[in-house]
Amino acid sequence: MIIDAAQVRKVALLARLEVPPAQEEHLATQLNSILEYFEQLSELDTDSVLPTTRAIDVSNVTRLDQQEVYPQREEILQQAPLGEGDFFRVPQILATDEG
Repeated sequence: MIIDAAQVRKVALLARLEVPPAQEEHLATQLNSILEYFEQLSELDTDSVLPTTRAIDVSNVTRLDQQEVYPQREEILQQAPLGEGDFFRVPQILATDEG
């Protein structure tokens, strides 16, 4: 076995996932199956295959970015859960090392 329950615990900790101890061995078995499949794929001759990010062409359909004036600006700002002057206040999502 390449991956054991201890390694599953470590990866779960790093990924901040809560994995019950009863599931660790089962997940180790599943992850080992995935790695075995990748070993099979590594045996294929891919020298003549061009690198790609997807099997089919995909393009995003986007609209032009156009600035618009909203006459109800004050009304929109008043409906925000948190406001700060002329801005929307949002919860912090990035942690800082400052202490």
